[in-house]
Amino acid sequence: MATPHISAAKGDFAKTVLMPGDPLRAKFIAETFLEDVKLVTSVRNALGYTGLYKGVPVSVMTSGMGMPSIGIYSMELYKFYGVENIIRIGSAGSYRDWLKVMDVTLAEVAVSESSYALVQGGCKDNAIKPSQELNDVIMAKAKEYGIAPNRIHIDPLVEMLCTSENGIETNVEVISTVREKYPTIHITAAVSNISFNLPVRKMVNLGFTVLAMNAGLDSAILDPTNRDMMGVIFATEALLGLDDYCMEYISAYREGLFGPVKQ
Repeated sequence: MATPHISAAKGDFAKTVLMPGDPLRAKFIAETFLEDVKLVTSVRNALGYTGLYKGVPVSVMTSGMGMPSIGIYSMELYKFYGVENIIRIGSAGSYRDWLKVMDVTLAEVAVSESSYALVQGGCKDNAIKPSQELNDVIMAKAKEYGIAPNRIHIDPLVEMLCTSENGIETNVEVISTVREKYPTIHITAAVSNISFNLPVRKMVNLGFTVLAMNAGLDSAILDPTNRDMMGVIFATEALLGLDDYCMEYISAYREGLFGPVKQ
């Protein structure tokens, strides 16, 4: 049974669908990784394919760009085609040079200012936690493939303080919970996200960095030329007992990373 946006017949889609944004990427994935591939929909060039991956039926379909687009396709796949799992795939980047290609990252929270979830599903939260059960499965698979926890990087996706109903409670809870459960895993975050739309953002960023590091944050996406921020980081590490005899703090000061600019 076709929908206004998908021309496939009932049963054409597998229970699991991979969803890249670009239709040509969907085509490439299907033709490169699947066997016995069949094009099942092409309305408005939103290409969808079904084939076999190691004998298991898998579908690949473009999501298009933006939340409304993926909202339409995902809703119709779930509601009319019996799809059970949709896995969003696509490009990703990092601000950290120690995050390598093929490293595994686990997102603990997804944050958005879009009203789509509110309008379509009545969801009033702008920070949505994924399934802990699913993250545990990913961690188990990482162990199975010999990927050590210290190669995995979690971004708790910091939400804006000015739109949060509970301050940074969610962020700190996520960071501390992950740190307790996986002591050697890396936790990173874009600390400046916390202060969007607030005056004198630097003050909020500095305060949040201290609290997040105390909860277990061990790296951050930030401006390394911000001398105040660098000073706070080195000072917090010393206060948390992570800098023996404050040697790193003293060395960073001598190197001019923070403190008065030496003439």
